[in-house]
Amino acid sequence: MKKFDAIIIGAGQAGVPLAHELARHNQKVAVIERKHPGGSCINYGCTPTKTMVASAKAAHISRISEALGVKNMGVEVDFLEVIKRRDKIVLSWRDGIRDGFKKHENITYFEGRAEFTDPKTLKIESKDGDSNSLGAEKIFINTGTSPRIPQIDGVDEVKYYTAKSMMRLTTLPEHLILIGGSYIGLEFGQMYKRFGSRVTVIEKNDQLVPREDEDIAAELKGALETEKINIITGAEIISAKPDGDAIKLRYKSAKETKSVNGSHLLIGAGTVANTAELNPEAGGIDLDDRGFIKTDEKLETSAEGVYALGDVKGGPQFTHISYDDYRIVSQNLLHNGHRTVGDRPVPYTMFTDPQLGRIGHNEKSARKSEIEYRLAKMPASAVARAIETGAKHGLMKVLVNPKNDKILGASILMPEGGETMATIQTAMMGGMTFDQFRDNPFAHPTYAESLNNLFSNLE
Repeated sequence: MKKFDAIIIGAGQAGVPLAHELARHNQKVAVIERKHPGGSCINYGCTPTKTMVASAKAAHISRISEALGVKNMGVEVDFLEVIKRRDKIVLSWRDGIRDGFKKHENITYFEGRAEFTDPKTLKIESKDGDSNSLGAEKIFINTGTSPRIPQIDGVDEVKYYTAKSMMRLTTLPEHLILIGGSYIGLEFGQMYKRFGSRVTVIEKNDQLVPREDEDIAAELKGALETEKINIITGAEIISAKPDGDAIKLRYKSAKETKSVNGSHLLIGAGTVANTAELNPEAGGIDLDDRGFIKTDEKLETSAEGVYALGDVKGGPQFTHISYDDYRIVSQNLLHNGHRTVGDRPVPYTMFTDPQLGRIGHNEKSARKSEIEYRLAKMPASAVARAIETGAKHGLMKVLVNPKNDKILGASILMPEGGETMATIQTAMMGGMTFDQFRDNPFAHPTYAESLNNLFSNLE
């Protein structure tokens, strides 16, 4: 058996920086990755999708340029060139991670499948069938998740895609049907519509992005429908069947059974934890009822010295949260820190157009938690920068604590909404009151400047 100071299972957004941090502290580190380093973010999540979103936005801006007084002679999307650009960027990140591991003498990189044989020992099987046994006092699990496939009658009879397998598609769908009206469904839906596909999004809840406020969801729905995206909400999928060369989806909506035919089907219905192959029972690792790894506030599992980082532990599944898991573990274990998952903000951005940036509470979560709040609200049509750039859709909302005037949270649906949200997050972390923010001079004309007027609207 090969002994190490630490073993990291999965080279994702927590595992990679943790490996280098441990190695810099003269620990011998083994990193085990089943396929490609970089995790979901680099391989089929953030990096490839946002690269494609940028190409789709360029096509969209070109098509609407006449509204800004710029004539165009038509727009043609070279989908293969879009993919080539995307893959070049993805490969550069993958290769950079591998090269970084090779350059550090304290890091040993294994490609293969890992499983626990006891709480401190792992068996590694490579693609070639070779087997190794590794042991360490500290083990970190960063294996992520896989797309969840809902139980739909006939779904196994049709060729469907997930966000992961969609990255292998090299032809533009004629009519793309998406199950799920949240991140995957809306980002992919708008992107492929802008590339030239017909798009239908089907969401089981009565509104898109169910965790968001109703007015935010309605404004986003209106923006997407302006681009001729067919959106069906409150629909329960009954079956998926082949219909010649097409896929026929039957669904129940408003007590009626209807159907829609498409050339391609993309399922974006949540995730499942990548834990089954790990043999967690042998490692003494407890799972929750959904198969995610249970951890304490410092990310340690039920097995002493074994930690779970990133999406595999459940909770907010974002790249920046995975990276912050690395910070928590490294600061606590290497720098005498006392950080927990409870003392961090959880911002997120959905990269539709307009973007949706969220931090802290919205009205829905505040009501659920019985938190009192004052509300400020303003449409993007009142924002100078949005008017000047031709943005037609958007809504800004912020909640303020009536007892101390501090900011409770914000929902920013607007061009570059994630960047504007980050400005509010910084103010929240600094403990600023809403009037300090309201009276702060921001540069004109920026989207951030609109926050002066937003906070002036406080009820």
